[in-house]
Amino acid sequence: MFRPRLIALLGSVIALVAGCATTPEEAAPPVALPHVTPFSKNRPGEALPDNWRPWSLSRFKPQSRYRLEPDESGTIVVRANARATASGLIQHVDIDPRATPLIHWRWKAMDLIPSTTSADDSPVRVVVSFSGDLDKLPFGDRLFYDNFRLFTGQQLPYAALMYVWGSRTPKEGIVPNRYTSRIKILAVENGREKLGTWQSITRNVIEDFKRAFGEEPGSIISVGILTETDVSDREMEAYYGDITFRRGGCCH
Repeated sequence: MFRPRLIALLGSVIALVAGCATTPEEAAPPVALPHVTPFSKNRPGEALPDNWRPWSLSRFKPQSRYRLEPDESGTIVVRANARATASGLIQHVDIDPRATPLIHWRWKAMDLIPSTTSADDSPVRVVVSFSGDLDKLPFGDRLFYDNFRLFTGQQLPYAALMYVWGSRTPKEGIVPNRYTSRIKILAVENGREKLGTWQSITRNVIEDFKRAFGEEPGSIISVGILTETDVSDREMEAYYGDITFRRGGCCH
């Protein structure tokens, strides 16, 4: 009885912990930069931006489509399309948030996924994962991590912030992942008013991490983007500009 239920549970959670786990064999060498490798330095039509790699969120779902193309100003961005698909792009990094606490990006969502069940149901997501001492996790989280690793061969990070454009979660609202307390969903946009226009977002990851987890963050070990429609078969389209880390104190 236990194993089928565990397999079903872990099969579902893979899509919810997007960008938060990689196998050691798959992990590319970290990019030790104060910023993430920019999309804008690539050429349109290339399969993947430099130093970014795809990750599949579910073995049972096809991959979302990501491609490089120019925006209205001619700057190269990532266009994402998803329809009953579940995958993202990730870059492994080694960033000290105390040196560069501000994460900045821009994104454009064309529509929202209507949902009454999923708090993190969003057409655009930026996921930041952090290192830490896994032995300090509560027993329930450690048990879940162990089972997840046994089932998938992947190791979840100590903690992750998932920045989303909320359809249900109010702006600045924080929602825990339903399966583990170590992934928190933070809505930095909400509603339909700004759909179809580029939005620039700046967040202080130290402040957000402390508000979400009540402790200081460790090093940033990966950054990911995600457009998926795991709970809907509607076509979703979104765009991502460069993601950078900066010095400074204020944000929002």
